[in-house]
Amino acid sequence: MPRVLIIGTGIAGLFAALRLANQGFDVEIITKQRPKDSSTNWAQGGIAAILDKTNLEEIDGHIKDTLDAGDGLCDEEVVRMVVEEAGERIRDLLSIGVVFERNQNGAFQLAQEGGHSSRRILHAKDATGKEIERALTTAAREHERIMMRPNTLAIDLIQREHGVPENGVCGVWALDQETNEVMTIEGNVVILATGGAGQLWERTTNPSVSTGDGIAMAYRTGASVTNMAFVQFHPTALVVDGERPFLITEALRGEGAVLLDSEGYEEWKSSKEEDPASFSFTLQASSLGSMATRDVVARAIDQRCAESGASHVYLITEHLDKNHLDERFPMISNRLRKDGIILGIDPLPVSPAAHYIVGGIEVDEVGSAILKDTNKVIPGLFAIGEVACTGMHGANRLASNSLLEAVVFAHRCSSHLIETGVPEINASPPSWRSDGLHELREHGPVAHDRATLNQTMRFEVGVSRRFSRLQRAIRRLRLLEKEIDVIWKSSLPSREIVELRNMILVGILVAEDANNRKENRGLHYNKDLIKDVE
Repeated sequence: MPRVLIIGTGIAGLFAALRLANQGFDVEIITKQRPKDSSTNWAQGGIAAILDKTNLEEIDGHIKDTLDAGDGLCDEEVVRMVVEEAGERIRDLLSIGVVFERNQNGAFQLAQEGGHSSRRILHAKDATGKEIERALTTAAREHERIMMRPNTLAIDLIQREHGVPENGVCGVWALDQETNEVMTIEGNVVILATGGAGQLWERTTNPSVSTGDGIAMAYRTGASVTNMAFVQFHPTALVVDGERPFLITEALRGEGAVLLDSEGYEEWKSSKEEDPASFSFTLQASSLGSMATRDVVARAIDQRCAESGASHVYLITEHLDKNHLDERFPMISNRLRKDGIILGIDPLPVSPAAHYIVGGIEVDEVGSAILKDTNKVIPGLFAIGEVACTGMHGANRLASNSLLEAVVFAHRCSSHLIETGVPEINASPPSWRSDGLHELREHGPVAHDRATLNQTMRFEVGVSRRFSRLQRAIRRLRLLEKEIDVIWKSSLPSREIVELRNMILVGILVAEDANNRKENRGLHYNKDLIKDVE
């Protein structure tokens, strides 16, 4: 029986694995940590979906909101397809065992987030991703045709014929982190579901595994990448000295939380108004204020912090019902208490943090990776989830559309393989560096190089950009690339060097795409181009 190799254990990888296994395919899933260490597991907000396909008004509303957020760069056919398939995919998730919040009458409890014109987001309080991951992981572990291999770090894809990417791929070289041995893992098909690259930035809401591995491996193999300049910074990540950023879901603003700077907070407190919304600095950027799309809100916060010299602004919830907030957002409430912050009473210090890569591996309507500089696909190579760029998000992802896109394309990818079958492998893939592995040595520490990368991306390729800073970032990253290449060619592989090699490459792709853009669009905001859009 043909074997499908899936790299990654988020919603995209696990959903595709289950569907393929149920149709008789043998599936092997590798992940570099535990299965639950994925961006899916960390997703708080929810999954946007119109369950009733006949509700054309709501369908059209979701499509319009997605297109508006994407700022003219969405593929409208893809958007319509994803939105119209949403109900069926939600039913698939329910059949696997995912539990979404319901009202007392049994109807789904729907939330609203920035950029959405109505309540259409299913959730499991503020731990939606964790609930989806729980159900999918449990089902995958129990399936006799699925083998899960944790602590296995993919190094590079294996081409069927070295140097000829148009002939396709046939597996992956991967590092067993328990034995430190490099394995050759065959696959008639390889599906990349490796997530994003938030770890490139010093401040990120992403888990430690989000180092751009899939994008880097595919690019080195000859795949096309696109829209890399569009990096979404989540506007509201908790700012606490000495701790990594903690995501404060956009759904909290959907329940009425408001962003204020210190001055606005004091003005509101001294006024007799109950609603602080009219005091928000975000109104200068959009009439929607705190409920504008993420790109608008993140830029407004970034600009306000730059003007004031402050490290953060405040998310205000004290005008809301505390008991309702504790019931609706229990994970956030408990997390805040650890830092002595009480939801519904204290202002929450927040600032933007790298959250989602909107660009990625260019794919077609079933997730096949596109060969660089052509319209052809790379046989046997697919990409789904955040690692892929489908055209759904355009220049800016609408909140809670990522889980939906991931499950829809996981379904379409698996359906394609079920209908067409998978290519045969005529010869065994070669071993990794079989010509000189014994000559490799341990490499020195690279923590300083990673810190340099993080700081370069933070200060030169952040929320707001300039050509001079982007070009400086490219020079620095190219120098890092040369230094790491020397280490890579002479050293035994380790997780830190594999990840750093991938992150530097992805950082270059982001910075170069940003530097090449001549207009501000969506998440890409270059201050040198402001006159062009006025």
